[in-house]
Amino acid sequence: MIIEELYDALIEAGASEEKARAAARAIAAYEQRFSQMENHFTRIKGDLSLLKWMVGFTIALVVTVLFRVFR
Repeated sequence: MIIEELYDALIEAGASEEKARAAARAIAAYEQRFSQMENHFTRIKGDLSLLKWMVGFTIALVVTVLFRVFR
């Protein structure tokens, strides 16, 4: 997979076809890698949201128990 816009720009700038194609493929590989990382970060954000709710619920439960014990 190559990024055609980059390939065309490099050709127009005077790069050889071989080098332009290699550069466009390299950039496409980086773009794919970053999109995979974005998916991982989205999953991690979801996990953190769940953990925040669990900690909040636990704190509320502990406070409730402490109030009942010391009342």
